[in-house]
Amino acid sequence: MERVEQEIDRLIKEIDYDDVTHLFSTLAGGKRLRAKLVLKIASVNDESVLLAAIIELIHAASLLHDDVIDDASLRRGNASVNATEGSKIAIMLGDILYSKAFTSLVSFDKQIASVVSSAVTSLSVGEMQDVNLAKNFNDDEKTYLDMLYLKTASLIEASATAAAVLAGKDMASYALYGKNLGLSFQIIDDILDIVSDEKTLGKPAMNDFVEGKCTLPYIYLYHSLDDENKKRLVSLHGKKISSQDSIWIKTKMDEHKSIEKSFALAVKLSNEAKQAVLKDVELTEILDTMIKRSY
Repeated sequence: MERVEQEIDRLIKEIDYDDVTHLFSTLAGGKRLRAKLVLKIASVNDESVLLAAIIELIHAASLLHDDVIDDASLRRGNASVNATEGSKIAIMLGDILYSKAFTSLVSFDKQIASVVSSAVTSLSVGEMQDVNLAKNFNDDEKTYLDMLYLKTASLIEASATAAAVLAGKDMASYALYGKNLGLSFQIIDDILDIVSDEKTLGKPAMNDFVEGKCTLPYIYLYHSLDDENKKRLVSLHGKKISSQDSIWIKTKMDEHKSIEKSFALAVKLSNEAKQAVLKDVELTEILDTMIKRSY
């Protein structure tokens, strides 16, 4: 991963603008999941390192825009760029990272460039769907999972697929692995938003629901409640939740096993991903580590 970090730094320096270099240095790198996937699937070489760096720039750009859309003040425990510099700067920084990533991506085989660039379109559509879904209480599981695939899983899927093309491996198997890893990863994040505290999350707990996002635990809870309690849950959607209401939601989720049902789906998706790359121990270990984040 050290080579990927060096390549990211090189790409940023090529932009040749001190403000961009400084602002990018304030961003927390995160888990670098997508880059790790590329290196594990395609092994470490000049092309895989560059591809990994490009995908991480794309991911960073998407998060900058995501924070503006969500009006988020924190990202991974640090103040977000939109909170410190304003939304205009955050959006422009995201645009610069996207542009630099695409400029570098054209050096790759057309199939690889197409896979990655198509995923960026998908995640942007997913972001728009997420915004639209937040306008009203969504109780449809398929609608939510479809959005989740576009917004989150598509780029992870593309990372695995592009790496497979680079390494001459079976695209379909690694695409399934990446897709299911992305979906299960986000479902675990949805769970953590409810069961973890602000210090662990790096953002306020239960923030998803406050922002209008009906994640799987809320969807499962809704369908388990009687009519009166359904109305209460819907009435809390997209609003600041009092401690009393927070306790009520968590109590009802415990009662109806909403978290457990969500976790079970994450495990199912993870197991399907394992079957797709059964002989690749390192990739199956990534899934095991991801699942263990939940508790």
